[in-house]
Amino acid sequence: MTASVDSFVRDDRLRLFSFATAEKRADYLWVLRAFDNARAGYVVLLHAGDVVATLDRIAADEMSLTAAEVTPLLEQLHHWGVLERSYDGTRAANLAEYRNRHFVYQFAQVGYQAYRAVEDVLHARLEDASLSRLVLPELLADLTDLAAANRTADADLIYRKLSRLDSALSDMATRAAHFYLSLGDLVRTTEVTPESFLAHKDALLSHMREFSVDLARFAPKLAAAIGEVEATGVDAMLRRAASSDERVLLPIEEREADWCGRWNGLTNWFVAAEAELSESDRLREGTMSAIAAVLSLLRRVTETRKGGVSRESSLRHLAGWFAAAPTEDSAHALFGAVFGLGKPRHLAMEHPDADIVPNSRSWWDAPPVEISRTLAETGRPPTPGAPGRIQRNDSGVRRLREAQLDAQRVRAAAAKSLAESDVHERILDDAETAVLLRLLDAASTAWVPVSGRVGSTTGTESGVKLTVTECEGSTVVRTSRGLLHLNNRKLTVR
Repeated sequence: MTASVDSFVRDDRLRLFSFATAEKRADYLWVLRAFDNARAGYVVLLHAGDVVATLDRIAADEMSLTAAEVTPLLEQLHHWGVLERSYDGTRAANLAEYRNRHFVYQFAQVGYQAYRAVEDVLHARLEDASLSRLVLPELLADLTDLAAANRTADADLIYRKLSRLDSALSDMATRAAHFYLSLGDLVRTTEVTPESFLAHKDALLSHMREFSVDLARFAPKLAAAIGEVEATGVDAMLRRAASSDERVLLPIEEREADWCGRWNGLTNWFVAAEAELSESDRLREGTMSAIAAVLSLLRRVTETRKGGVSRESSLRHLAGWFAAAPTEDSAHALFGAVFGLGKPRHLAMEHPDADIVPNSRSWWDAPPVEISRTLAETGRPPTPGAPGRIQRNDSGVRRLREAQLDAQRVRAAAAKSLAESDVHERILDDAETAVLLRLLDAASTAWVPVSGRVGSTTGTESGVKLTVTECEGSTVVRTSRGLLHLNNRKLTVR
């Protein structure tokens, strides 16, 4: 019963978008724009004459409708559920008009959302996709204010700051996903236009590099700010936010659970769990991979501009050959030699008597060949029997897996040994040195106290954590490969 009700609600909501695919979709869209324009002026209810007057004001050059033409459009939009209809007896000038009551219309709640969704798609611009690096300092400031508000038990300020943090982080995640989708379409395209790509490749690369640097610089600060907020009492903070939440129709328990989920999502973005990467770390790695992909695409574009053979140049040469063909028969012969579509071989079928109808004869001249229903319906010839057995190299896969596990065990043992004592007071062996260098590589992306992490062999054991702090003078780490000198930096592994 519940499934049938959900299906009915889903179909009813999808029916709201019927105006976007109807035959008169342009007329429907302009009528809804008239309602949206009136809504911006705090006018909610519109009569057919009001819609015509609004259209004359906002779309005089693009759309001209009369009240007789607008009325059936309004009725159809009401039928789809986009508009709500009510009676208006104040417009009646006599008893007959009162009995024939005029209708006034307004946006339905979900109808307005459907209209805005269509408008957002129509006005979406691909060039708007960008990484929101400027929001990072705002997140840091809001977290600092949130900790201060929780110390003073200011419930209203806690609610406002949590709302701002949730909105900013959601926008950041949405913009990042949009940016990488657009970038993926650019990298995967097979029709690379050098002019359109080289025109903005410098701005694209600098934008991604600046975002990666800013994310690496602010991620440790944001993690530390989250720690300060948690030190003031998360449970009390969520209770205060729920008490000031304006969604009065939700019980206080549901509001508190909702804010708890949002806070956990925010912390997972910047604070990594044991032996895992945070979402900000994954975003930074994705940005570095995207930079490599863009550089690879740039190399392809540059090689094409240097005179390499591309699909565009091949088709241009072929078009020149067709234009220079002396006769129509020569052009047909050239077409048959290039594309080979005149022969029946492209169907992988032959005439039963190849001497009477050879394979080289064009299908324009040859009699039709009987084909199976499977080939006609699916484009694949029938295959008798079961498919062939797949040959698997299980022994090779097993050897590679064992080698991978051995390497992970060696790295985990070296990491454990590295954390047992101070790295500045002993000589590190090769395995410990390799782990330390990996941690330094992860921690050296910003000149702030940062942490790098090496995962353990399983998802349940703890890894090790390197902390780089400032100190007076220089420090030395003795390794089997030599001495590692650090200026004003001290390493701590735990």
